[in-house]
Amino acid sequence: MSMRRDVHEEVRSRLHEAAGAHEPDRERMLARVERGMAGPAGSGHRATRPPAFGWMRVAGATAAVAGVLAVGGYAVASAVKDEAAPQQQEVATSPTPTPSPEATSRAPAPPAPVEPAPSRSPERRESGPPSRTTSAPATERPPAATEDGPLWSDGSVDPHSNDFWAQSNITLRTRGQLTALTVRLKVAQTGGVSNAGAWRSLPENDFTLAVAEQDGFLVYTWTLKEGRTVPAGEWVFAGQFDHLRGGRDAGKDTYSVTATAASRRLSVGGGFAAVDDGGDGDGDS
Repeated sequence: MSMRRDVHEEVRSRLHEAAGAHEPDRERMLARVERGMAGPAGSGHRATRPPAFGWMRVAGATAAVAGVLAVGGYAVASAVKDEAAPQQQEVATSPTPTPSPEATSRAPAPPAPVEPAPSRSPERRESGPPSRTTSAPATERPPAATEDGPLWSDGSVDPHSNDFWAQSNITLRTRGQLTALTVRLKVAQTGGVSNAGAWRSLPENDFTLAVAEQDGFLVYTWTLKEGRTVPAGEWVFAGQFDHLRGGRDAGKDTYSVTATAASRRLSVGGGFAAVDDGGDGDGDS
């Protein structure tokens, strides 16, 4: 077996040397090609051949040269490949290291503890200044709505009132015709209270209006003129006035109504609903 291996190595070595020493003679090959194209000498002139046949000869010669070069290169490549093959077989690659069970089963390190931010105590809201006037207790207020036979009434502060101006509304409902009617509104003087106007939903020419200050009250009085009547329905009488800036307590404001229906004298009256009474109006204006 060792003798055959030695012979094989010797043959391969000689082929390798022969392939390396081979050098094709290109000039000689080109000279032969030119002679072939020139052809045999004639009687003073060259015989003409078809151009296609001449080009075929050139192509054939070129192919022959390329074949010789390819054979030589293949021999060199084969020798080099045979010599490099044992070296590639001897190269050993180390296996990829696998992580140890201890490394894979170890839990990740916990994050660093974060100190909680100092807690803020809730901001204290300062309450506004106390009201300048104290509302009268609900038990001391006269009822806002009253009824007498076919006549019903209600007192309320208009929701459009503001810190400088207010309007007190007196609503009347009658189920029959009234032949006489007097409506009186009394606004307590809580500071800066002064007349700012008045109106009613019934015709203006049917009533006379008087506004005066009496015993600490601003008094509005509507009186039905003689010979006029009020039809059945719902009607509103309103007194408007200015006052000092800020919330105003209507707890001392009152109204009174006297009327005549079918020769029967009727009388209703009351106060004005405060903010916390849940009435139709607002106790503060």
